[in-house]
Amino acid sequence: MAEIQNSDHGSSLAERHCVACRGGTLPLDAQAIESLRRQVEGWEVVDGHHLRKVYRFADFRTALAFVNRVGEVSESEGHHPDIAFGWGRAEITLWTHAADGLTENDFILAARIDRL
Repeated sequence: MAEIQNSDHGSSLAERHCVACRGGTLPLDAQAIESLRRQVEGWEVVDGHHLRKVYRFADFRTALAFVNRVGEVSESEGHHPDIAFGWGRAEITLWTHAADGLTENDFILAARIDRL
């Protein structure tokens, strides 16, 4: 299993940027996942494979605006979540397809989304 790869371990996850995956990218091991999970409040690790969080909003328009902001930050990071949304809610699911599991990029994007 892969270890945490980002070289800037002293800064918060939200201040880091996703790093493009290369062939052979490995998912994080359970210890690394737990260490990073503690840094992204409210995100659930599902089956050791992906992150999920549901955000609540007052109405559809606010949820849509949030989803659009998530899309912008995701595009700028080159790392794209699955997004499901409707009236008053948006559910974000993250994992690194190239690794078929979680990498540091997923936690970085989670932290950046939480800042929106």
